Amino acid sequence: MVKRFRVVIPARYGAVRLPGKPLRLIAGKPMVQHVYERARSSGATEVFVATDDVRIEEACRGFGAGVVLTSPAHASGTDRIAEVAALRGWADEDIAVNVQGDEPLLPASLIDQVAALLSSHPEAGIATLGTPIASVEEFLDPNTVKVAATAQGRALYFSRAPVPWPRDGAAGGLDTQQRFEGAWRHLGLYAYRVGVLRQLATLPASPLELTERLEQLRALEHGIGIAIAMAQETAPAASVDTEQDLARVEKLMMTEGVES
Repeated sequence: MVKRFRVVIPARYGAVRLPGKPLRLIAGKPMVQHVYERARSSGATEVFVATDDVRIEEACRGFGAGVVLTSPAHASGTDRIAEVAALRGWADEDIAVNVQGDEPLLPASLIDQVAALLSSHPEAGIATLGTPIASVEEFLDPNTVKVAATAQGRALYFSRAPVPWPRDGAAGGLDTQQRFEGAWRHLGLYAYRVGVLRQLATLPASPLELTERLEQLRALEHGIGIAIAMAQETAPAASVDTEQDLARVEKLMMTEGVES
């Protein structure tokens, strides 16, 4: 039986590439509303938006969302969620799922899956999901985060580099690689035990984290186990970071039958 869990959606106004991103309209609704409605469709007992901006707070209250105004000093969404857990008095053994505020097409089934994965792996402090790499271009793209894992579903490493690297697939160097079998793309969806979330928020950025600019490496460097499984469903579009992404997601919603 899946343990009860909560969802927190970090939403920051000051995105560099797309300022005001959570409030940008997609099919007539703010993006954060689409994400919230997806999360509400999951099995979560509670869903909160965590933001440091009163404009986002007011918009969320306008469409009926639970919202927590958090410190503007947080360096990451993880820190913001840890503050929500502290303010709400959640217990160390509780499960909180981090749903990124720029994933308006995230299937609710994946939220349930990642929470269930952590619930079923008591040795892990965090759970996350991956999906097979679909092309050489995706494999070589540093914006696509790759993950290497054991056969038992324990994450070994996350990287922007193409891993695992098929040694015999690129005789002529990096640009000649044609093989990517067995490579996984990491989905930025996490379930945390609240006690581990509190621990992470107190730890300094680790060397590998600073090198790769991947926060999940902090957990691995401090010996926190991360359970990972193949996503049972794949979102029809990735996160929204640019004007082009906004247009693409709106087209999917409006013309291809993908609904919030």
